[in-house]
Amino acid sequence: MPQPIPAVIDTDPGIDDALALLLALASPELDVRAVTTVYGNTTLDNATANARLLCEWAGRADVPVRAGADRPLGRSLYLAADTHAPRGLGHVALPEAAACAARPEALLEALAAAEAPVALITLGPLTNLAHALARDAALVRARVARHVAMAGSLRARGTQTPLAEFNVWCDPDAAQLVLDAGLETRWVGLDVTRQLTLASHDIERLDRTERDRRLREALRFYAEFHLKVERFDGCVINDPVAVAAVTHPELLGWSEVRVSVDRSDGIRRGQTRLVREDEDGTPAAFAETVDAPAIRALLDARVFGREAAA
Repeated sequence: MPQPIPAVIDTDPGIDDALALLLALASPELDVRAVTTVYGNTTLDNATANARLLCEWAGRADVPVRAGADRPLGRSLYLAADTHAPRGLGHVALPEAAACAARPEALLEALAAAEAPVALITLGPLTNLAHALARDAALVRARVARHVAMAGSLRARGTQTPLAEFNVWCDPDAAQLVLDAGLETRWVGLDVTRQLTLASHDIERLDRTERDRRLREALRFYAEFHLKVERFDGCVINDPVAVAAVTHPELLGWSEVRVSVDRSDGIRRGQTRLVREDEDGTPAAFAETVDAPAIRALLDARVFGREAAA
């Protein structure tokens, strides 16, 4: 069996982040060396507490969790409490999160401590990676063997605005910096992640273990949001697709495109726009096809502990 891929996960849990982190920790293809946290779906305090809790749920309390940036590079802080609940994990009853100091250098430290090139999987705003590149781009390039970002959209409707995916919208300046950094980032955006869904009846079936029941309470909130906002009886679970892009890269198809990130404060803020060859833009690899049923089967087997739903 091939050696597991060393990995660092940067995340803002967040309900679909929770599934992605649990999937990563349960995947024999990965050796998760560290988790770094960022604001986004919830505050940095909550995201950090949630990440530690999820590592405990996975039986991996040994994985270091480092708190990173608590705000964008140069924008006002915005949180997705309506989507994920104020604490970030929906209806799950959680104690008050301990306060933690924001440390924008956290991801750089995690990469330095990894002692080997890693797969970096970013599931939230790209602020931590932007800080790492600004501090020591050479170390980042040396330690990041591959980077997969759950971020952006080429043609699918946005999540924060009709044109913008939430993670890029939160910090478009960081997204552009990462796009230009030469990391050969693979962008897993809404064009493919919107195809990975859970129906409400599948959520209600989560009752085999105490962890299942906690996940059910998280996902019930997510489904309530989707029913209210999108009239969909279930939920889209974006972030696990980014993990699968590392563990099972054959499940996604990629296109080499040229894009730019809109950094205005208008309606186009955060748009990852396709540009023509004669326009200013940066080459990027965006996922455009996905075997969503296969990724759903991975979740069923590794996170929910059951055979795929019929």
